[in-house]
Amino acid sequence: MKQLKVCILGQGRSGRDIHGIFFLRNPEMFKVAAVVEPLEERRKRAEKEYGCDVYEDYRSILGRRDLDLVLNATPSHLHVPITLELLKNGFNTLCDKPLARSVQEVDMLIEASENSGKLFAIFQQSRYAPYFLQVRKVIDSGILGRIVQINIAFNGFSRRWDWQTLQEFNGGSLLNTGPHPLDQALQLFGTDVMPEITCIMDRANTFGDAEDHVKLILRGSGCPTVDVEISSCCAYPCFTYNVYGTRGGLRGSMTHLDWKYFIQEEAPEQKLIRTPLEKEDGTPAYCQEQLKWYEESWDIPEEQKVLFDTLSKAYYTMLYKVITEGARLEVTPQQVRRQIAVIEECHRQNPLKKISIIH
Repeated sequence: MKQLKVCILGQGRSGRDIHGIFFLRNPEMFKVAAVVEPLEERRKRAEKEYGCDVYEDYRSILGRRDLDLVLNATPSHLHVPITLELLKNGFNTLCDKPLARSVQEVDMLIEASENSGKLFAIFQQSRYAPYFLQVRKVIDSGILGRIVQINIAFNGFSRRWDWQTLQEFNGGSLLNTGPHPLDQALQLFGTDVMPEITCIMDRANTFGDAEDHVKLILRGSGCPTVDVEISSCCAYPCFTYNVYGTRGGLRGSMTHLDWKYFIQEEAPEQKLIRTPLEKEDGTPAYCQEQLKWYEESWDIPEEQKVLFDTLSKAYYTMLYKVITEGARLEVTPQQVRRQIAVIEECHRQNPLKKISIIH
C-alpha cells in the first residue's frame, strides 16, 4: 500500500485534532511530511508529534514536488485564496469546510482545478455519518411511501465568543455547522434541481456579529420539503431527523433511530365520501381507521460511536482510492457549489449588521 505524503496547513482544532490525529492513526495510508502553522509553539509541537518539516508561511511549500496532498485547514476566510494558489501551483488540494461564501468563488476554484488537472476536494465527511446512511437506507427502501417532509435539526444551547462568531472571518452557524446538515439535506432533497429557499437567521447567544440561529426551508416541485434548523438557543433538542412519509415516518438522533410504517395492501379499502359520516346508531362519526403498524429501530454500532473517527476514516478511505486508484470522487466540488449557492441566498435574505472590533 502506497503511503501518501501530506502537508497540513494549520494546527488548530481541525488541522490537528481531526485531520492530524487521523493521519497519525493511519500511517499505512498517510504520512504527514510537512506542516504550515504561523504560531511558533504549534510548529514546535507539530515537529515533535509528526516528525515532519515545519513552515511559518504556506508559500514556503510551493516549490516542493514530493507532496501527494495538501490539506487547507486554515481559518475559514483563507480557504478560497490559499486553495486557489495551491491548485494553480499544481497541488492535489483538500479544503476544509466551509469552502467559500459565494458561488463565484467556487467556480474560480473549479476552473483552477480543471486548468491544473489536479484534484480539488472538500472535506464534507458528514456524507458518511452512520445515522445519515441509515436514514437514506430507510427512505430509499420505499416503506415510508412518498416522502413529504424531512426535518433536520443540529440544535443545542451554547454561548460562543471565538473568531468563528465573526462575519469578517466567514463565521456564523450557517458556514460553521451548516455544511454538515446542508450536505445531507441537499442529497435527500434531490441532486438534480436547485431548491426554492426561505431562510430566517438571528443572533441569539453569540458575542460576535454573525448568526447563531438559522431556520432554513428548501422546497421544490416533486421534491420533499426539507426543514433545517441550526440553533444555539434550543435548550430542549429532541431529534436530529424527523421524516414524514405517506405510509409512515422516522425519527431519531445520531445514535438511535425509530421508524414505523403500514403496508398499503393490508390497509382497509377506503373511498371518498361526500356526505356526513355516521355511526351505526346514526350519530355523527369522526373519520378514522385502524392501521396495522410495523416498527423498527437502529442503534449506532459500538465501533462507530466515536463519530469524528468514523467519518474521517470513511472520507479519507474514499479520497485515498481517488488518488491511488483513480476512483470516483464521491463528494464533488459541483455538489458543494450547490450548497454554497443555498448559503449565499440565505445571507442575501438576511443581511446582518457588522460590528466594529477594536484590536
